[in-house]
Amino acid sequence: MVGVRIRIKMKASSKLKVFLIIFFIAIFAIIAARHFIGLHFKKKFSVRPAPGVIVEQVERSLFYKSIETFGTALAQNSKTYRIKTNEVAGKLNIDNRFVKKGEIILRLNSGEEVIADFSGKLGKREIAQGVLGSESLIVTLDDLKKIVIDIKVPENYVSILKPGLKAEITSSAFKKTFKGKIQTISSRIDPSTRSILSRVLVDNSDFKIIPGQLMTVKIIYDEINQVGVPESAVTIQGSTAFVYTVRDETAEKKNIEIGKRNFGKVSVISGINEGDLVITEGVSKVRNNAKIKIINPNN
Repeated sequence: MVGVRIRIKMKASSKLKVFLIIFFIAIFAIIAARHFIGLHFKKKFSVRPAPGVIVEQVERSLFYKSIETFGTALAQNSKTYRIKTNEVAGKLNIDNRFVKKGEIILRLNSGEEVIADFSGKLGKREIAQGVLGSESLIVTLDDLKKIVIDIKVPENYVSILKPGLKAEITSSAFKKTFKGKIQTISSRIDPSTRSILSRVLVDNSDFKIIPGQLMTVKIIYDEINQVGVPESAVTIQGSTAFVYTVRDETAEKKNIEIGKRNFGKVSVISGINEGDLVITEGVSKVRNNAKIKIINPNN
């Protein structure tokens, strides 16, 4: 009887061991299966397509600082002739007429001739009755090839101003930008306005600017030809600025030192080189060393 009981206990113990082994194997198999299935779905659903971006090649551009003010356009040379209409021989031909130096402007009944002192455009200005008589007028002659504009510049720019500085001149009447240069600078500062008077000479060879027009003048200084990128390509975080360049369809984060800003571009002192490709649109979707897809419109 004792031997039978021992055998029964040994069989029960063996069955328990087998059950425990099978149980732990099953648990391990379930855990392992869940792990590998999780990795499979993570890999399948976490892979996102490379974001589409627009890139631009880094080029050199002209950057500068400027002073903006305004002034009234004046003819470089101007002269007036006072006459009486009843003394003019023949038909009066003045308005918007161009004459050359030495050309006859008009003849008088007395036989005298009014001669142009220089080449320019004629015009007339009526005189108030009683000044020179009701039949009197002023004939004007303006040399419009060059226009001068006198501007007042704040005194803190005195050290910057010098003859020859470039100027860009605009007006609400034109879409065109006219080119000019500083011709002269006053030797004194006006104590009442704390400004210095400067004269700008403007090329008006197409005769579009008319004397008396109010013009906006931008004085250009501190010019430099430097590598530049669009403002949209630059990200600033605190005191750090960076851009993403592209190599082998991979984005690379590059810290840069920025300088002047002009026309939507930022000059780059260091960090990237001319010829590099920088991401200009889609920057917010990009991460360092991430794959990207270039979708430039011309591609």
